Amino acid sequence: MPLHPEARQLLAALESAGLPPFEQMTVPQARAAAAGFADLQGEPPEIATVDRTVPGPAGDIPVRVYTPPGDSPKPMIVYFHGGGWVIGDLDVCDNPVRRIALATGAVVVSVDYRLAPEHVYPAAFDDAYAATAWVAEHAAELGGDAARIAVSGDSAGGNLAAAVAIAARDRGGPRLAAQLLLYPATDFDFTSGSYAENGAGYLLTIGSMQWFWAHYLGAQDLDRDPYLCPARAESLAGLPPAFVATAEFDPLRDEGEAYAANLRVAGVEVTATRYDGMVHGFAWTLGATPSGAVLIDDLAAAFRAAQERGQEVVTG
Repeated sequence: MPLHPEARQLLAALESAGLPPFEQMTVPQARAAAAGFADLQGEPPEIATVDRTVPGPAGDIPVRVYTPPGDSPKPMIVYFHGGGWVIGDLDVCDNPVRRIALATGAVVVSVDYRLAPEHVYPAAFDDAYAATAWVAEHAAELGGDAARIAVSGDSAGGNLAAAVAIAARDRGGPRLAAQLLLYPATDFDFTSGSYAENGAGYLLTIGSMQWFWAHYLGAQDLDRDPYLCPARAESLAGLPPAFVATAEFDPLRDEGEAYAANLRVAGVEVTATRYDGMVHGFAWTLGATPSGAVLIDDLAAAFRAAQERGQEVVTG
């Protein structure tokens, strides 16, 4: 279908505001630009939140805990924000995470992992895994159920969620009930059809993705590392049920859909949904693209279904 009118208006507004692609910015400029996306998200819904830290491999990791109303123990989601491992923070993804917590009834722990280029791979992944393990160990303290924990994230955060799911299988824990991946970056490859179709003019560009990957990798050559590129894991068998969302006008569309297909081939229960007419990052722009809010409902439905099926992965 054609570009959704809401997405078209969003792109036109960003163009008229003179927002250059990220690869033409310095890192501080890009981070400031990312903070502006909070203004495109609409009024934040009310929910109880607490900012705290959890221990990580290089010091304390800031997190924000969202607790919806209702009886405990609740299901739990560990969430990793997008931004190419370079930009984004707890505040930029605050509104979408509030929506996710209310829609799922889950305690959501949003993780402010270390960013590149100050901290190259595997810093972000190490923080993501450490935070997930801590949440599993302290679920009761947070009002959550350790048997119903999912990992989730958008874009680069989807990459981290997928990588944590693989690592949890490989390392014997923590047990995960689901992985909820929003237009995830799963591979270091710019040759897909969706890159050719959508690599310019739809918010996220090929140049921006190359800029993000270059900062995240630094001088390293780790293309076979499954915690860097989940699509290159030797096996995807034994992973938790997955919800994989993609956007039609997104350069990452094909790698997300290929990852969902490969999960299914490996025997993983998968719900894969393409959001027609939408561009990359639309979970960050729901005030401007309200039609995309169905994504939150679909994620919640997929998480409930995973819990109802009782398909928790027993690792180890």
